Amino acid sequence: MKNNTKTLAVCGIMTAMSVVLSFIKVFELPYGGSITLFSMVPIAFAGYAYGPKWGLACGTVWGVIECLLGASGTLAYLTDNMLNFIICLLFDYIVAFAVVGLSGVFKSKIKNSKASFALGAGFAVFLRFVCHFVTGYIIWREYAVDTLSVNEFGLKIVNAFSGEGLAAIYSLVYNGSYMLPEIILTVVGALVLISIKPVAKELTSKK
Repeated sequence: MKNNTKTLAVCGIMTAMSVVLSFIKVFELPYGGSITLFSMVPIAFAGYAYGPKWGLACGTVWGVIECLLGASGTLAYLTDNMLNFIICLLFDYIVAFAVVGLSGVFKSKIKNSKASFALGAGFAVFLRFVCHFVTGYIIWREYAVDTLSVNEFGLKIVNAFSGEGLAAIYSLVYNGSYMLPEIILTVVGALVLISIKPVAKELTSKK
């Protein structure tokens, strides 16, 4: 009971930290998505330290909060299409943020704790990218031409692809432009975090 209370308290703090850090934006895109200051590291910590159930729970709560704070404008565009509304709600918020809690996927497979945490955190954030890619491809494809046509390189893509191909390239480029830096920042944050002895002890102890 004592351990569960401690875990719940720590997970609550980690979720709150992710919410706060998500407001510190290094760069923000016009149609949603931003590079934040290590906002996914606390959730990755929870998932690695306490397991996938706690990690997924923290990520889900974070996703709900992010949805309540910033999704009203985005989801308003989709109220006339309930299927797209649900897909966006799930894959841009609930599932996308929940999967960050799967950072402990390599904990039992890789003995080196620094490597397993860094790889697990990077993989978890990659899963979030996949979620955003899905919504970009299915829902936001109508912005492909306007978004990519802002420079000469983008125009070449627009002229070279059309239909499904252009939608996939658009989603890959748009979401990759902020998620790749987020993956790098999360991995760096994970390595720094696990280098702190008290934190490393909590991360590597068996629950």
